[in-house]
Amino acid sequence: MQARAGSPTAPLRVSTDGRWLTHTDGRPFFYLGDTAWELFHRLNREEADLYLRDRAGKGFTVIQAVALAELNGLNVPSPYGHTPLIGNDPTRPHEDYFRHVDYIVDRAEELGIFIGMLPTWGDKFNRKWGVGPEVFTPENARVYGQWLGNRYRDEPIIWILGGDRSPESEQHLAIIRAMAEGIRAAVGDRQLITYHPQGEAASYRWFHDDPWLSFNMFQSGHGRRDAANDRMVEEGYRLAPVKPVLDGEPRYEDHPVNWRPESGWFDEFDVRQAAYWAMLAGAAGHTYGDHNIWQMWQPGREPISSARTPWRDALSHIGSTQVGYMRRLFESRPYQRLVPDQTIVTGSLGEGPSHLRAARASDGSFLFVYTPYGGPVQVDMAKIAGASVAASWFDPRTGTARSIGSFANRGSQSFDPPGQEARGNDWVLVLDDHARRFGTPGSR
Repeated sequence: MQARAGSPTAPLRVSTDGRWLTHTDGRPFFYLGDTAWELFHRLNREEADLYLRDRAGKGFTVIQAVALAELNGLNVPSPYGHTPLIGNDPTRPHEDYFRHVDYIVDRAEELGIFIGMLPTWGDKFNRKWGVGPEVFTPENARVYGQWLGNRYRDEPIIWILGGDRSPESEQHLAIIRAMAEGIRAAVGDRQLITYHPQGEAASYRWFHDDPWLSFNMFQSGHGRRDAANDRMVEEGYRLAPVKPVLDGEPRYEDHPVNWRPESGWFDEFDVRQAAYWAMLAGAAGHTYGDHNIWQMWQPGREPISSARTPWRDALSHIGSTQVGYMRRLFESRPYQRLVPDQTIVTGSLGEGPSHLRAARASDGSFLFVYTPYGGPVQVDMAKIAGASVAASWFDPRTGTARSIGSFANRGSQSFDPPGQEARGNDWVLVLDDHARRFGTPGSR
């Protein structure tokens, strides 16, 4: 099935300014991903339909899933009894296994979703931890990459190399580059390619100048609350040549902090904080994750890192809905004009978990400021155009906005969000040039 121009899954490219992803016809593409790493390996077709329909309904545009999966994906068969490679040989893919992958790719397209396809999890070229085995060489990685590329060259695919591993040797680098070259030989420039490293690492540390890398991806990871993923966005944002950057694996909802249940569990506020920090630092999109869903955990399966909620129940975790509200907020304005600008805030930016993040439209038509703990925001009004400004508070928990009113644009002005300063009382200040008549923030 080949997507037509104007469809949600029409082919993608990098915007002319190098900051964003767009469809080839120029329409903006908001990358809102979900980590469903074990989707092909553990779910049957009915289960995959249930999962994909849920994510489509919540506004996800990309599902990140792995062809050669992490959880003994080479040797434990799919629900239909097939393993992905004959004799664990990357040059001999198993047709029956990939027919199931085909079904999921096609079903995602019907629902308007791209598959962010990882050709393999990283333990297959750098075991380091996990099951493995290591099966890749530069020679067979290129063959496998070209085979996959030829199979899916006309499908709504974003290629994601790596798989929670950083390259640690020249051999690893050669394998990754050979796989990328194989894919590029098959697909040309019709599909995007990026790289997913392990925690607190970023693709730009190895591959930024590689011509096959369309955009940068990093993993801020699960090691601590309030991890400053905005700083990792900033690092990638400053690089030349300019390439889009996004967090492909932030702290998962319902994941134990630093893998220790006694340290508590990441919740929906952790999800929102990571998302707004990244987007307002200049990210081209964002990925959500739920600790139970990436592994499709259910009773009877060994839980990885203390997974505790059956995946079907985890579909209703509220963070997955709230990142959809974030997408709606950005798309209610011409968000591809946004430029990160901390000088918008003339007062304190705050420290640690309450740190403020701000961005403005390059033409001064609107600006956003995120206050994670609901602290007051002092704004330099010269950052916004127009004689009159329309102000609102957008509630990231409910996806609704409260109008503050319209007022003359002058000087430095203070805005105090509803409620008391506290963890979880986060808000987004939205200021618009009143003459633009953008409408209610977050409305379709």
